[in-house]
Amino acid sequence: MIRYSLICDNAHEFEGWFSKSEDFDSQRASGFLTCPTCNSDDISKLLMAPAVSTARKQEARHAMVAGQAQQQMLAKVKEAVAAIRASSEDVGERFPEEARKIHYGETEARGIIGQASPGEVKSLLEEGVEIAPLPVLPEDAN
Repeated sequence: MIRYSLICDNAHEFEGWFSKSEDFDSQRASGFLTCPTCNSDDISKLLMAPAVSTARKQEARHAMVAGQAQQQMLAKVKEAVAAIRASSEDVGERFPEEARKIHYGETEARGIIGQASPGEVKSLLEEGVEIAPLPVLPEDAN
């Protein structure tokens, strides 16, 4: 996992975690990367100081602590995604249509998950439909 310090065009700073460096660029280009404070999709990376260690023991200890923290974070993300999936209806490719129906009160309010193209996501957000992407977990790629 790669951690970036990020900033939106409204100067809100936050962190983002990505499987690889290309994920930041693709998520930013598709509109999936938004500020958690103001929902702006104009996101940039902040300059980060490199992690410099003065001793091998410190490096090993930091790597172990970081690995443990990363494992704990990933476990919590997996738990949250599992809870969302368990309490939501998977509507597949009908997601944009169903999300709009719920938003405009044409059908019962309920949790739904599914797929949407980047263009559909942008359109839903512009209409004020509250949506958020579920993170892609390592086991989802297998």
